[in-house]
Amino acid sequence: MFTGIVEEAGQVVKVEERTKAIRLIVRTQKTGLGLKTGGSLAVNGCCLTAVRVRPGARGALVEFDLLQETWQRTNLQYAVPGTWVNLERPLRAGGEFGGHFVTGHIDGMGQITRWEQVGQDHVLDIAAPREVMRYIVFKGSVAVDGISLTVAGVQRNGFRIWIIPHTFEVTNLRTRKVGDAVNLEADLLGKYVEKFLRARLSRARTK
Repeated sequence: MFTGIVEEAGQVVKVEERTKAIRLIVRTQKTGLGLKTGGSLAVNGCCLTAVRVRPGARGALVEFDLLQETWQRTNLQYAVPGTWVNLERPLRAGGEFGGHFVTGHIDGMGQITRWEQVGQDHVLDIAAPREVMRYIVFKGSVAVDGISLTVAGVQRNGFRIWIIPHTFEVTNLRTRKVGDAVNLEADLLGKYVEKFLRARLSRARTK
């Protein structure tokens, strides 16, 4: 479980296709400290398991194995050496909860349709698939590349978010441009509410 409060942006060092998986190697600074093999790290909002951790003077190199399901459903498929990715360690018991519940399971990919500075802030418009839009509500929460953000506007096929300078500076959003794909995870609470309501309506129809 994560909160969507990105701790740092790490840089992809290598992407290598292997027999059973795709090996992704990311250079970290603080998120790799204390991370052990078998530990979890959210990479662009996708919960991945570290298969190898190599501490170094320039930060730890963390290696992950991506299955085809993960590769095809996330924007990690577009990662190349030099790509910046958002990193967050799992929520610790008793830790500060500053965002919203983020599971690290990507619901789908969106596409940036507008990305520009307006005053001190930035406005970000994202076109999203139907399976994500069903859970998007005005002033609700959504994770974009693992960043917990508040929905500022809802359109038919997408939504708008305002980005403050701090978020712009500490995440990979500073490297983004129109047309880029972003990982999206809808609010978990909305999914549970929908399931409960469906079950109740189904029971009501059978009475």
